[in-house]
Amino acid sequence: MKRIFAVLAAFIITDVSVRCHTVCAVAQPEVSAKAAVLISADTGEVVYAKNCNEKLPMASTTKIMTTLLCLESGGLYDKFVVDSEAIKVEGSSMGLQEGDIVTKYDLCCGMLLPSGNDAANAAAVRISGNIGKFAELMNDRARKLGLSKTYFVTPSGLEGEGHGSSAYDMAMLAREALRNELFRSICSQDSIKLEFGDPPYVRWLKNTNKLLNMYDGVYGVKTGFTDEAGRCLVSACERDGKDLICVTLNDRSDWNDHIAMYDYGFDTVRVIDAAIPAGMTVNTVGGEVDKLRLVPKESSVRVCTMAGNEEDIQFTLLTAPFVYAPINYGNEAAMLRISFMGREVETVPLYAAESITAAAERPEKKGIFTKFKEMLGSFFSR
Repeated sequence: MKRIFAVLAAFIITDVSVRCHTVCAVAQPEVSAKAAVLISADTGEVVYAKNCNEKLPMASTTKIMTTLLCLESGGLYDKFVVDSEAIKVEGSSMGLQEGDIVTKYDLCCGMLLPSGNDAANAAAVRISGNIGKFAELMNDRARKLGLSKTYFVTPSGLEGEGHGSSAYDMAMLAREALRNELFRSICSQDSIKLEFGDPPYVRWLKNTNKLLNMYDGVYGVKTGFTDEAGRCLVSACERDGKDLICVTLNDRSDWNDHIAMYDYGFDTVRVIDAAIPAGMTVNTVGGEVDKLRLVPKESSVRVCTMAGNEEDIQFTLLTAPFVYAPINYGNEAAMLRISFMGREVETVPLYAAESITAAAERPEKKGIFTKFKEMLGSFFSR
């Protein structure tokens, strides 16, 4: 099938010097963290906050960015030998040794579950050649996401001059990372079975995130600790269509604080269910009809919010000026951007609601001179 399709990339970058306060009849929790935030994973709305814009060291929660970039770099299952110098690093480890044969997927699991600093360094060197260049890649992505309080020096989260972030920035980074299905799948596992080494052999990696087994609905994300940063935790939890992300930095009681904030959040937020508009079309060229009807996979969208209403949900059709026939029923033909109060929630595909066949070619009209030549040719061939 010959067709042209273009998606208009849209990056919504907002001023993240957000007002970190909330107004609600439900009593807010007492949190021991130096900084904390609870947001809607759908909209990025702040549900609860404490010093959420203060820049602080964030320890191994740094590996959220490292893992996301690694997953996006491609070749996840290609085998290679780890860089022997990269894995010579202090702190938590996935157990890499010189000569080990691994994949990027192995390293991603090693970062998100046992919080391997060796895995983070090995991934950085594999992707960018050295840690300094990989840090530039991390900071470039942070700028694109609008994380104004974030600066990366190391891929592992071990301290470096200026290395730090805010609770709000880390929540928004987690929101971005969790849109990656493989990232979400890995960080939700209590343990993962891998095969790597020299020669490779089977081993199990255990997740350091105890919250997975302490609170129903938790599906990630990442723990962290250094002497300077204290205990840091980024988590995510979904219940009854309400999807929340929680961050605490420098928190001696992080497990309990996350539970308290989720209890508060699930009592505070609500779910809006809005129908996706019907009647969307795109122009066609070369078909029997000049418009193609478009339909989404789901007929409605659910948004977890504190203060918004159904009217705050916006739909924007992203499509090329036209698509070429023939088009088969069910083919992806456009995209629909769903936004809430000006912030992108998600972008979903739209599919052809019908098949459109190519128009039959019309016989070429012949001029008088052409007809005369054909007549003479026919006469002399007798």
